[in-house]
Amino acid sequence: MSLYTAKEIMEIIPHRYPFLLIDTIEELEPGVRAVGRKCVSMNEPYFQGHFPGNPVMPGALVVEALAQVGAVAILSQPEWKGRTAYFAGIDKAKFRRKVVPGDVLVLETSIVKVKGPVGIGRAVATVDGKKAAEAELTFAIG
Repeated sequence: MSLYTAKEIMEIIPHRYPFLLIDTIEELEPGVRAVGRKCVSMNEPYFQGHFPGNPVMPGALVVEALAQVGAVAILSQPEWKGRTAYFAGIDKAKFRRKVVPGDVLVLETSIVKVKGPVGIGRAVATVDGKKAAEAELTFAIG
């Protein structure tokens, strides 16, 4: 059972279709970490061009999905309610396997440092327990 559905996620972060890239939040420790899921469907608009006949979810969108999970973690704290978390940096990004239609991405982002409105999260995306991507994400709350 999900902790938050897409409708509830949209009450925390401003993303909307086609750019809301997480379907559910399964675990949440506000300000500490969150775990979300993205069920990758052949109906995703980016598969029309990435790549015809060989659909692969763009790595940049996997990182964006991880950032959205991190945004739920940080913005679920009362002091940041109604704000927006913006990307301020992406470091140490690595892509370990392709993400294709039918995959269920498990997205975990842990907030490791916050100083004022700026912070850093460590993020890992897995499919079937195997690492698909990882990155260190810097964010700024506007």
